[in-house]
Amino acid sequence: MTSKFLGKGLAELNEEMGQIPDISVLTGAERVVVKQIPLVQISANPNQPRKTFNEKELNEMAESIKEKGVFNPIILRSVQNKPYLYEIVAGERRYRAAKLAGLSEIPALVKNLDDKNAMEIALIENVQRENLNPVEEAEGYKNLMEKCQYELADVSKLIGKSESYIRNLMRINSLPDSVKQLIKEGRISASHARTIAVSDDPEQLAHDIINGKLSVAETQKQVKKSNRSQKSRSFTQNTLDSAYVEKIESKLSRHFDADVRLHEKRGGAGQFVISFSNRIQMEDLINKLSK
Repeated sequence: MTSKFLGKGLAELNEEMGQIPDISVLTGAERVVVKQIPLVQISANPNQPRKTFNEKELNEMAESIKEKGVFNPIILRSVQNKPYLYEIVAGERRYRAAKLAGLSEIPALVKNLDDKNAMEIALIENVQRENLNPVEEAEGYKNLMEKCQYELADVSKLIGKSESYIRNLMRINSLPDSVKQLIKEGRISASHARTIAVSDDPEQLAHDIINGKLSVAETQKQVKKSNRSQKSRSFTQNTLDSAYVEKIESKLSRHFDADVRLHEKRGGAGQFVISFSNRIQMEDLINKLSK
């Protein structure tokens, strides 16, 4: 089912932040203030989905900040039971670069967010960046789908990339950590990684690529000669267990007061089938769906 909150949190935050620090705006009944927060009162998010930060890029950003300042506010939330401390939700690169630049404070938007919403915003903010390595990008898509209950179609619309691109990149998640490290180091390309992910022995193929300087086409030939991995197909096969399917069907059947069946297809696609027994029930369903 497509998420009705697709990207809503981040879009609202972008509207709230605007382009200029030190502003105050109203969002419903809540007044949201973008203000300067001392860096000593800010801590990194321990659940930050991005684990690696390019030192060269951080230094370049720090030089830019020295010259122009921090243009876009970072997003913070208050630390529970510590009213003067804040945790980063989005913008850790800007925070780190600001520290390198010698700043004492940074413009920030402070929001009241629970753990789930904070994680969702952090994940979205990360996967929308262009400088993620393929491993981080693939993990970001996986986390959006597993932890935030986004469907493949949701992620595709949110990120602006095709479903096939996301599905293929997510193959990287099935690779051994040793191969993922080679990808992070740039010794194996994302295209090579997606290709060997379907193999039963991707680690050996990874070393073959490096030692033999194999092209993607040559790697594909090697993969065809090797055994296929069942693990690599897990995402394209039925990913919902029967208990979860039954839970979804039961919930929707109660909501619509009608029989609802979920039919999942390969690749995460599928359909809901809603049955009615007479014209009166049909009209009732139309009214509920149109709302």
